[in-house]
Amino acid sequence: MSLADAGQRNSRLASHFEDMGQQLESSTLGMWTFLATEVMFFGGLFLGFCVYRFTDASHGFALASRQLDIALGTVNTFVLLTSSLTMALAVRAGQTGDRKGQVLFLTLTMVMATLFLGIKANEYYEEYEKHLFPGAHFSTAALKLPADAPASLAQHSQLFFVFYFFMTGLHAFHMIIGIAVMGVLAIQAQRGKFTADYFTPLELTGLYWHFVDLVWVFLFPLLYLIDLHK
Repeated sequence: MSLADAGQRNSRLASHFEDMGQQLESSTLGMWTFLATEVMFFGGLFLGFCVYRFTDASHGFALASRQLDIALGTVNTFVLLTSSLTMALAVRAGQTGDRKGQVLFLTLTMVMATLFLGIKANEYYEEYEKHLFPGAHFSTAALKLPADAPASLAQHSQLFFVFYFFMTGLHAFHMIIGIAVMGVLAIQAQRGKFTADYFTPLELTGLYWHFVDLVWVFLFPLLYLIDLHK
């Protein structure tokens, strides 16, 4: 290792760590701790949803779920899983010191993520046009409820969309943060910051992105597949 390489490596080592390996392990532990808090946060939302799903609100939830576009949800699932693959390849490129690979796969991941958000925005627009956004203008006309349907059915349907918009919106917010971070990493990768000796930011971002993808893997069946069309 040249003196220049050694100096660059030392500049990336925080003073309170003995070596790069210890720094990587500590950073990874910190990210896992953060993700554990995220699991508890999303887990509370999932639990709340399931409590209503398996009580008297189940029929209203099923009717509301029919308004979601399963085809678009499936496409988005494929897009996001593909982005998880490209993110893994970006981390691998970091481990091997492949600068071009890092930039390429980070860019592809951002493209996939942006495509996901675009499709999701189109879904939101369609649901808004149907007056399915919870609030004063919420309408059950699209649900085609029978004339003698109890008032609670409409209330439960609206409750479904409260969960739907909050959970998918929160997931989209996490994706936007991820895209912003990857944009910064792509610029740094282009400048040669990440090498086989130092790729910690790439690995931590990869863990975060896989978590975001995993959340959607749970959201898709939980929201879209409650009551498939016969």
